[in-house]
Amino acid sequence: MDTIITKGLTKKFGDIAAVENLSINVAEGECFGLVGPDGAGKTTTMRLLTSIMDPTSGDAWIDGLHIVKDSEAIKEKIGYMSQRFGLYPDLTVMENLNFYADIYCVPQKGRIDKIEGLLSFSNLTPFKKRQAGRLSGGMKQKLGLACALIHTPRILFLDEPTNGVDPVSRRDFWKILYQLLKQKVTIFVSTSYLDEAERCNRLALIHKGSLIASGTPTQIKKMMPSKILEICSTFPRKAAGVLKHNFTFADISLFGDRVHFSETGMSVNAEKIESLLSDSGIEIRTIKEIEPTLEDVFVSALKNERDD
Repeated sequence: MDTIITKGLTKKFGDIAAVENLSINVAEGECFGLVGPDGAGKTTTMRLLTSIMDPTSGDAWIDGLHIVKDSEAIKEKIGYMSQRFGLYPDLTVMENLNFYADIYCVPQKGRIDKIEGLLSFSNLTPFKKRQAGRLSGGMKQKLGLACALIHTPRILFLDEPTNGVDPVSRRDFWKILYQLLKQKVTIFVSTSYLDEAERCNRLALIHKGSLIASGTPTQIKKMMPSKILEICSTFPRKAAGVLKHNFTFADISLFGDRVHFSETGMSVNAEKIESLLSDSGIEIRTIKEIEPTLEDVFVSALKNERDD
C-alpha cells in the first residue's frame, strides 16, 4: 500500500517552477529519500506534502487524504521536522516536549511516560533540564525529531535533518530512524548528502524541481550509461584538468585524490589515459574500473540534461 502518492505535482512562483510535474509513490513503512542539490525543490516539495502550501497544479495524497481538501486531517497524521531549528531556545528540552504535546493535544494521561520514552529513545534523558539553545547541533536535531514524534505520527517528513551536523551525530540520527522503520513508520527524508541517500529504501533524484531518476540505490546506479575508470595519481586536480581538456565529451569528476572518468561508448581505455597523463608529467598510482556511485549517476544525468 502506498502512503504517499503525487501526480504531476507542480508549484510555481511567478515564472519559476520550484517543483514541476513530480510523480512519485512511497510505500507504507519505507524510508524514501528526496535527493538533490540546494535549490532543487526539496523544501518546496516537503511543504506541499505537509499541506503548508497549496500546489499550482497536480495532486497528492497522504495516507489517502488529499493535501488540499484534507489539509487539517493530514496534519494530525504526520510529523514534520523543518530544515531550520524550530524549537524554543529559552525552553528546556522537557518544556519543549510538553509544549509540542499541548499543540498536538496529547492527553495528560500517559504523557509523562510518552515523553520519557522519547527522551530515552533519542538519548536525551541526561539533558532534559538543559535549555534547547544550549544543545549541540546533533542534540538539537534529536530534540526536533522527538517533538515531531510526540503525537505518534504514521508518516514522518524530515527536511535535510542532518544538514550541518557532525558525522557521528549523523550516524546516531540514522540509527534512531532505523528504529522507527521497525515500528512501520513511513519516513520521507530530503538530503543533499549522496552517501546518506544510500541508507534509504528508495530514492528520487531531482534537479530544478524535476524528477531525473527514481528507484532503489542499486537500480539508480545501474542507470549509469557507461563504465567508470577511477584514476589515483600524484596530482589529481592537474590530472582532471588534462583529461577535461583532451576529452571534452567525457564525465570527469574529482573525488579527493581520485578522478572518475566515464564516457558513453567508452572508446577511451585505461592505457590511453595512462599514456596521456604520463606525457603530461603526472604519475598514476592506480587505474581501475569501479562501480558507479550515486554521485556519478547524478553528475552524468545533469550533464545529459545540459547537453539536451
